[in-house]
Amino acid sequence: MRFARMIPGTRGTSPVARTRVPRKGWSGHFHLSEQRNVLMIGAGPVARTIAQALRDDPVHGSNVVGFLDDHLPLTHHVLGRIQDLEWLARAQFIEEVILAVPNEPALVREAAAVALRNHLDIRAVPDLPPAFWPEAGVEHIGGVPVIVLHRESLPRALFLKRGLDLVCAGVGLMLLAPVMGLLALLIRLDSRGPTFYSAERTGTKGRPFRCYKFRSMISEADRLKQSLHSRNEREGPIFKLANDPRITRFGRFLRRYSLDELPQLWNVLLGHMSLVGPRPHPVEEVNQYQLPHYRRLDMKPGITGLWQITARNSPSFDLNMHLDLTYIENWTLALDVRILMSTVRVLFSPEGA
Repeated sequence: MRFARMIPGTRGTSPVARTRVPRKGWSGHFHLSEQRNVLMIGAGPVARTIAQALRDDPVHGSNVVGFLDDHLPLTHHVLGRIQDLEWLARAQFIEEVILAVPNEPALVREAAAVALRNHLDIRAVPDLPPAFWPEAGVEHIGGVPVIVLHRESLPRALFLKRGLDLVCAGVGLMLLAPVMGLLALLIRLDSRGPTFYSAERTGTKGRPFRCYKFRSMISEADRLKQSLHSRNEREGPIFKLANDPRITRFGRFLRRYSLDELPQLWNVLLGHMSLVGPRPHPVEEVNQYQLPHYRRLDMKPGITGLWQITARNSPSFDLNMHLDLTYIENWTLALDVRILMSTVRVLFSPEGA
């Protein structure tokens, strides 16, 4: 079955669809493995059976975010209508839709077309009898047959990107260990507080992670941040001060040469970050994103990126976002290598951080 040529009509978005859903999903259960966010199309008995089976399967870690249904009343679980799929797919970082609306081919076609346009995996409950099912791609979820209609394939270069990350981060940590040890000692001698600073940042598909840096500010920096918001020099949700009073004497040196970010090589090894990608923003800043900005979270955040080597000191949030999206839409492994080489040049002619 092919949906690629079908073009759905455009409609508005319901107010209910604008409400963010808790990251743990409708079931209230957390899973041990990394979750794939799944949206059910249809909220009838068949869809509920599939959703319950996914909830009870901790191995595959599917997180059922909720249901879309054109007939049932909107609730905490029924998040909106089929027309809301495109908005919710972006806002909730959906990776797969399961079409469970038997006997409604028009809704199936509309939802599948939107899912394809947004590069989502698609599974569907078949309307046809078993004799017409394809030989491959059929599975059973909670006893309900489900056919795989589309799987997004990862570019092979992404595996090479991960390989580059692992090699460079591993070698970098080994070679820079003496330098990092010296920096750690100087941080402790310069000011009171821990050597390292960690904070929650938003990663791929909105998943939070702990981002590590050398401490370049006083210990009370997070507590004092709110009192400095009126002096913010950046546009939009990003907070930045050129002469931030919370930065220590040695911290200014660390930031001038971006040495405070060396511990993020550990984040790269853990798979939270890449060497190159959009910078990870704090959770409170991401909560202020508008819908188009969520595209920025489709790729793993990086230690360096296009913005850092071209417009590092620009106060414009829109320019920051434009450069990050340009990188995502034009990404190649060769582009990563060029950015890494340019980053080295920028570090040896520092412009501040």
